[in-house]
Amino acid sequence: MFGKKKFSSSIEYMVVGLGNPDKKYENTRHNTGFICLDKIAEKFSCDVNRIKYKSLVGECTIDGKKVLLMKPQTYMNNSGQAVVEAMNFYKIPPENVILIFDDISLDVGKMRIRRKGSHGGQNGVKNIIYLSGKDTFPRIKVGIGKKPHPDYDLAAWVLSKFTGDEIKLIDKMADNCCEAIKYIIDGNVDKAMNLFNS
Repeated sequence: MFGKKKFSSSIEYMVVGLGNPDKKYENTRHNTGFICLDKIAEKFSCDVNRIKYKSLVGECTIDGKKVLLMKPQTYMNNSGQAVVEAMNFYKIPPENVILIFDDISLDVGKMRIRRKGSHGGQNGVKNIIYLSGKDTFPRIKVGIGKKPHPDYDLAAWVLSKFTGDEIKLIDKMADNCCEAIKYIIDGNVDKAMNLFNS
């Protein structure tokens, strides 16, 4: 049902990087989704600068598919408001909405792709699943490292800045995201998982 589009120009996929919009959050661990989406936009020559669906958005073509790139501006914990609004407008099923976000259970420089699953404690994903009623979103989880010690405040940790060495690793993961997105959109999620899961 969802695969048939009346107009060929209609959006077929969404790629959503999760993060927080204020300048003070730039290059923080929690904004890894934004960092990766910026790299994808650069790779596919897309300006993600229009304000729509409570987000900064841009359109591009990836492997012949019309794709909406999206950076929700709702703050992380309300990401679902933006994502579900766009999904409803374009009638996009969750299987065609690829989420990119930070994961504290993975070391910096590690990535894990999943077809679907729980939110795993990530509040942006939690809100998207809650408001959509679905958990079948393909997702790319990018490692930001666990807290330095158990007593370290989690909010302070995810909002801390990457070190110079860590930024290089994240940049490499962003490059991997660009490649993984192509496989996922082409229907080769398993190949993406085999190539990039670490």
